Amino acid sequence: MTDTVILRAEATPFAPALVLRPWCVGDAPALVEAYRDPALRHWTSSAVRNEDDAMRWLRGQQRGWAAGDRFGFAVLEAPTDTPHRQLAGNVVLKEVASGKPSAEVGYWTAVHARGRAVAPRALQALTGWAFDTFGAGGLNRLELLHQVDNPASCRVAEKSRYAFDSVLPAAPPSFPFDGHRHIRRRDTEIPAGG
Repeated sequence: MTDTVILRAEATPFAPALVLRPWCVGDAPALVEAYRDPALRHWTSSAVRNEDDAMRWLRGQQRGWAAGDRFGFAVLEAPTDTPHRQLAGNVVLKEVASGKPSAEVGYWTAVHARGRAVAPRALQALTGWAFDTFGAGGLNRLELLHQVDNPASCRVAEKSRYAFDSVLPAAPPSFPFDGHRHIRRRDTEIPAGG
């Protein structure tokens, strides 16, 4: 499945199209560069400080695809004037199991790509793929969790049609503050162009 899954999100007037594909070993340098951003390190539980950390992280992504329970995608900007694709972020579908009605989504955006609707567009592409791929197996709800002190994630959830559901109590060390749960149901209408 890994080699054949390529997702796309359309360009906007202000940002290039996005290509989402499974992470690969060649992404290690770009991953290390993305994790130099203090804000990214603050909001994620992963620690990617060097090439060795990046390779461990990438192997974890590959194990998830092989096990069929975690599907991470590198989000690449695809400018129309060049074949070069720059890493813009990450989206992931996790905790997938046959017969289980829900799974979780997550994402991050590289610092240079923030403010260009990368996360909402990538999340919309992932959401559609998740329901198309796993809906017949019972998946009908996706959950997006974030800490309450991360208003940008709330905006991404709203733009991606993930409705606020509940406040979650803190669960240190990985979730040190209270959080929000947003939910997107399989039957949620997708707006035109989104």
